[in-house]
Amino acid sequence: MQSAVIVFPGSNCDRDMAVALETISGNKPHMVWHGDSELPSGLDIIAIPGGFSYGDYLRSGAMASRSSIIKPVIEAANRGVKILGVCNGFQILTETGLLPGALMRNSNINFVCKDAELEVTNNTTVFTSRYAKNESISIPVAHHDGNFFADSETLDRLENEARVVFRYRSDINGSSRNIAGIINEAGNVLGMMPHPERAIDAKHGGTDGLALFESLLN
Repeated sequence: MQSAVIVFPGSNCDRDMAVALETISGNKPHMVWHGDSELPSGLDIIAIPGGFSYGDYLRSGAMASRSSIIKPVIEAANRGVKILGVCNGFQILTETGLLPGALMRNSNINFVCKDAELEVTNNTTVFTSRYAKNESISIPVAHHDGNFFADSETLDRLENEARVVFRYRSDINGSSRNIAGIINEAGNVLGMMPHPERAIDAKHGGTDGLALFESLLN
């Protein structure tokens, strides 16, 4: 599996993501700077990691979504390359239009940093095939702007098309319908606020994120 991690000024989970991808595939991912205008050839997956790109100025992910590398990322997504956006990466994916909705300030106005209990609501995607349907998993979250919002029509469409992949088991940030992660219509772009790359080693507290990366490899 050939992969790349996009690095922005303010990214702070890029190395965690790289370790997770290398752990599961045995191949070091390409670390691609946001100012580059081309991606390496032959990529199977592109990861957009968490952090605070451009210091979250304007809106979280807004400035990053205008970076030079985003055009080839969108082109790759349209070709079917798998795109994983975590936390700030999810915010960037909504800002680019690759995923619907928006990530707003947490409803309690506080930064949330804890292990979140999730439900795997769709295990038929390329990102979740190693999970069981409705499986409960624990994945860390760390965000200030993780409150997923979309209008009722969009939310209904996401639900009806089984594009809600992960759901919080309790309200932690005000997200509409407790949505924690969604995929695009084609099924090759996943955005999620929880950090699976931080849950691949038992010594770090848990391994519930490992199945996501195993699903990608599979």
